[in-house]
Amino acid sequence: MTETLFLVKYGEIALKKRNRPTFLKRLKESIKAKLPDRQFAVYETFHRVFVRCAAADREAVASALARTFGVASFCEAVRVPVEMAAIEAQAVALAEGYLAAGRGTRFKAEVRRAEKTFPLTSYEVSCRIGDALLRTFPRLKVDVHTPEWVLFVEIREHAYLYGPSTGGPYGLPGGSSGKGLLLLSGGIDSPVAGWMMAKRGMAIDAVYFHSAPFTSEKAREKVETLARILARWAPGITLHVVPFTPVLGRIRERGQEDEVTLLLRACMMRFATLLAARTAAMCLVTGESLGQVASQTIESMHFTGSLTSLPVLRPLVGMNKEEIIDVARRIETFETSNLPYADCCVLFSPEHPLIHPDLRKMTRSYERLDVEQLLCDALEKTETVGTG
Repeated sequence: MTETLFLVKYGEIALKKRNRPTFLKRLKESIKAKLPDRQFAVYETFHRVFVRCAAADREAVASALARTFGVASFCEAVRVPVEMAAIEAQAVALAEGYLAAGRGTRFKAEVRRAEKTFPLTSYEVSCRIGDALLRTFPRLKVDVHTPEWVLFVEIREHAYLYGPSTGGPYGLPGGSSGKGLLLLSGGIDSPVAGWMMAKRGMAIDAVYFHSAPFTSEKAREKVETLARILARWAPGITLHVVPFTPVLGRIRERGQEDEVTLLLRACMMRFATLLAARTAAMCLVTGESLGQVASQTIESMHFTGSLTSLPVLRPLVGMNKEEIIDVARRIETFETSNLPYADCCVLFSPEHPLIHPDLRKMTRSYERLDVEQLLCDALEKTETVGTG
């Protein structure tokens, strides 16, 4: 069976010193979790992670590595014995492929000798490779400053040769930074917030507040699709769908019109706290961006945040809409988020919402809702949806 070998480089994990083995274990588990139905090997040696797979799975594995947090870059590599004759022969074979692909004639060889018992220095190995390529392909030219392609050689327990790398998403591997509960709406912001916290190594569950018949089944399907897209980056996400219509009805019955959005957000925060206790989430994650809408002023966030005892992480708080949209396009949530199926926060947004609410006054307004039992009832009726 023809095999493909990927060499995977990691960035931030290298700084973890004594905790590095734990992070590497998470990284290897994250790679495997991306492709549960494929057979491939993931192993680590000399501060590199390697993935060996069947050639038929090459594209699937490359796609998985490109979405695995903790990966700085990866590339296809060839492994040969630590012998100069084998290294030179493989360098010639790779250079032939680069020339056939039209990558240009200016090159350099870059060598890293991690195995210090090898008798030649990195510079000497580089010179030997350059000489072999120039003898075989006279049209090649060495250019150490502006090469059109670089042939990399790493001398470890074996010699590994490879060319250009594909960039990974960086960050930390999934599950290395605890677990959070994402308040996931159908909008642009909250999926990006979840992705950004997953990039920092956080395992994510998501909660969606469904208010039928005010919000349609299309709105729910939209959120389920967003959760599945996030699961491509962070496998294992569970989506919790909450029947929130009774709570919304109580707010409309007892709340003032200009307070509706804030009271609704407050109820969501309180419910998410109850759900987090059941799912072992250590914090809440929201897509709030300072000043973007009325419910995202400092005063508004102070009030809604007062309804939970958990940390509230707002990774988008200093970003503008254009920056958020750029990330949404990159992680492929934008088109789904842009579908015209609104959630309850949008549908029942007052014409003149409070912008600078008074904390004590809003706390009294929340208490008048007497909503705790409704939240507990909603918790018992919450539906879980897998994203695998």
